[in-house]
Amino acid sequence: MSGRPDGSKVWFDPLGVLIQPGQTVRWTNHDKGNSHTATAYAPENQGHPRRIPDGATPFDSDYLLPGESFETVLTVPGVYDYLCLPHEMAGMVGRIIVAAPEPGDLTGYPDGDLPKVVLDGFPSITEILKQKNVYRMGG
Repeated sequence: MSGRPDGSKVWFDPLGVLIQPGQTVRWTNHDKGNSHTATAYAPENQGHPRRIPDGATPFDSDYLLPGESFETVLTVPGVYDYLCLPHEMAGMVGRIIVAAPEPGDLTGYPDGDLPKVVLDGFPSITEILKQKNVYRMGG
């Protein structure tokens, strides 16, 4: 989690990650000027549309102050989309793919369930599978 010193831009970096089932994911707030969350898209998290695999437990870090961390273990294969609650409309979203070494058929989620500014923030499934970690360009 990071951002410009003046708060004009905020982001997750990397914003796309490929992991294997059972791996731990950790978010650390490196933004000295903002608090952030790492929150799964799920109805249990403030009524957001479900954009995590069926059977997966939704995660929510709650607000992380600068220097604080949150981690979770993801075990259900599939695509996990997540957001920062206060900065979703600024495009602060990310995507994790949980897949065995041969990922098989992974599908995304419908484009109509979120605003365009949010959808534009997600790296593609293809890009994540190819690069393993997708980093934000520029700041």
